[in-house]
Amino acid sequence: MDRAARILVVEDDDNVRYVTVAALRQASFDVEEVPNGRDALRRLNESSTVADLVVLDVLLPDLDGFEVCRRIRSAGVDVPVVFLTARDATEDRLRGLTIGGDDYLTKPFSVEELVARVQVILRRVGKEPRPTLVMIGDVELDDDARTVRKSGVEVPLSPTEYKLLRFLMRNAGKAMSRGQILDHVWDYDFEGESTVVETFVSSLRKKLDGDGRRLIHTVRGVGYRLQADTR
Repeated sequence: MDRAARILVVEDDDNVRYVTVAALRQASFDVEEVPNGRDALRRLNESSTVADLVVLDVLLPDLDGFEVCRRIRSAGVDVPVVFLTARDATEDRLRGLTIGGDDYLTKPFSVEELVARVQVILRRVGKEPRPTLVMIGDVELDDDARTVRKSGVEVPLSPTEYKLLRFLMRNAGKAMSRGQILDHVWDYDFEGESTVVETFVSSLRKKLDGDGRRLIHTVRGVGYRLQADTR
C-alpha cells in the first residue's frame, strides 16, 4: 500500500498552524510542522524525502517565506511550495510564483480550499496521497471505500459518526479532549456544546462494542481514547 504524502507546514502562528495541520491530517496526509524558516531548511537539508510538499508562511520570525523558497530552489530541491500569507498585493503574488512557488493562498483562508489545492498539486506531480486502511482490534476502517467493518461485517455509520471514528482511530492510544474532537470532526469554528460529542460517542459504542469489550474509552476529566479492549 502506498504511503501517505508527506507535508511540511512552516507557520509561526500557533493557531493557524494547528488548524492547518489538523485539516491536512484529516485529509490523510502525513504532516510535520515547524515554526520558522531555519527549522524548515534544516529538515529539508536532512533528507530529500522529508516532504512531498511544503506549506510555507511568508511572514516568519527569522527568514521570510520568500527567502526560504529561494534557498530551497538554490539547493536544487524541487519540492512543491504553497505560500500562505496575509499579503494579497499582486506584486507579492508574482514574487512568490516567480521564485519557485507553486500556489499562493491569502489569509484568512478556507482549510478546505487549502486541502484541495494541495491535492491538485500532488496529483499533478504524481504524488497524490492514497488513504490507508486502519484496523484497531476487530474494527477496520477503509478510507478508500469509506466503509467500516467489525469482525468482517460492515457497520452502517452516518457521515459524522464516520468522521468521528476516523479521527479517533488515527489517534489511537491518545487521550483526545472534547475540544480537539469538536475542532477536527465538526470543524474548528463549530460553536456547539461538547454534549454533541457524548451523543455521537454513545452512538458509536452501540454499533461497535460487544462481548463486554469497549473500543472507545472515557478518560475522566479529558475526553476519550480509542484503544482495543483485550479483556
